[in-house]
Amino acid sequence: MPGVADRVVIVTGAGGGLGREYARLLAAEGALVVVNDLGGARDGTGEGHNMADTVVAEIRAAGGTAVANYDSVATTEGAQNLVKTAVDAFGAVHGVVSNAGILRDMSFPKMTPEAFEAVQRVHLFGGFNVTHAAWGHFREQGYGRVVMATSTSGLYGNFGQANYGAAKLGLVGLMNTLAIEGRKYDIKVNAVAPMAATRMTADIAPAEVLEKLPPEQVAPVVGHLVSEECQDSGLILVVGGGSVQRVQLFAGKPVLFSQVPSIDEVRENWSRITDMSDAQPGVNPAG
Repeated sequence: MPGVADRVVIVTGAGGGLGREYARLLAAEGALVVVNDLGGARDGTGEGHNMADTVVAEIRAAGGTAVANYDSVATTEGAQNLVKTAVDAFGAVHGVVSNAGILRDMSFPKMTPEAFEAVQRVHLFGGFNVTHAAWGHFREQGYGRVVMATSTSGLYGNFGQANYGAAKLGLVGLMNTLAIEGRKYDIKVNAVAPMAATRMTADIAPAEVLEKLPPEQVAPVVGHLVSEECQDSGLILVVGGGSVQRVQLFAGKPVLFSQVPSIDEVRENWSRITDMSDAQPGVNPAG
């Protein structure tokens, strides 16, 4: 079965922006899509059915197959019900695009614990909750595809987004381990850091920059990552504006000490320790 034809794919946060583009493209390629969206505002407040229902209607009008789900991925119960929606409607779940997100931007001194936790709950916990709810199905059928939505804010940092950046890089850590654990079950787990003009980025980048970043340019990469043909796992891809770029952790050449060094010895070797001129892709020494 090539591509995503007849595969059941859940797309979270699919009521607008990038999620909508992912859902529409996957459906156009023959996937059976579960359009999940809580229907809230950008900061996560409020809820409603209109956003998910509109995307489902668009997919069906174009000849595709989709159902709506309005559960919050921030809760275990919501994620379990989301996967149940997929199984009840289509009999299986083959892929998850963990795209749902909110923003509570503010500088670190002003950031409240509530604002920090709310963003973790949707992004990081949401990625865990939905993937965990689907994981048993993936293992049992010997097949699964997961795409985590990370961000350049997590990879490189961005002023006012300590909560968002922490959550987004947390998803990369989750992906790294799941790529290992899913290997023998043909479960591929990858991450995409999209650069696109959506309501999430409307006031973050200049208008002249955003107009060069239509969200539909990201969707084909996500489409490949949830397809049967994708055999890579553990990749981080920055995608947007016609550019697709792999990002990878690198490690410098180790500086070895024959015994516990003094602070002065560390200081004396600091330029060697921080030198990346001979850097190689990082490898977990425990793995």
